Amino acid sequence: MPQNPSIFQPNLRRFIPHKFRSNGKSRLNSALLCATARLAPKDISIQVFQGIGDLPLFNPDIEFTDPAPVVKFRAQVIAADALIIASPEYAHGVTGVLKNALDWLVGSEAFVNKPIALFNASPSSVYAPAALKEIVRVMSARVVDEASIDLPIRGAKLDEDGIYEDVKMSAAIRTALQALTDGVLLESGLDGLK
Repeated sequence: MPQNPSIFQPNLRRFIPHKFRSNGKSRLNSALLCATARLAPKDISIQVFQGIGDLPLFNPDIEFTDPAPVVKFRAQVIAADALIIASPEYAHGVTGVLKNALDWLVGSEAFVNKPIALFNASPSSVYAPAALKEIVRVMSARVVDEASIDLPIRGAKLDEDGIYEDVKMSAAIRTALQALTDGVLLESGLDGLK
């Protein structure tokens, strides 16, 4: 059987969680997502979309002209079996960069029934995770609550290596990845093949 890492192969239990990360000040979330990629089992492929800062500002007047960065972004999101999204909180909301990226996907099928895990690197941030959950649900995604985690990275002052090496955090991340895998299997109707 030919292998295509962007297509769910039930005998391999492979999927690509896709994670967004913005540029600049979201270092805690970037560290969390990079540690997550390192902690993923071998049968899970995690890809990082690096071009989120290259997306033009969303404008409904040009939404269907498909600027090249948007085409690439949308194609990768559609190809993913699941998404992992982490966002810092700014002014009680998600970052403008992340909201802009999500706005480019509203008019497409990219999020319809897509299993999504929401990762939060600062449990004291309560507004952004709630807002993000509402946004992706409006976009018809299926938030996998069992795969969505809050980790006290901000207070612990951990970098990617520190998160990876922390026994409790790495265990929580591995559990979340298993729950997201189960969410993919459930969504595909193949949950009996685990």
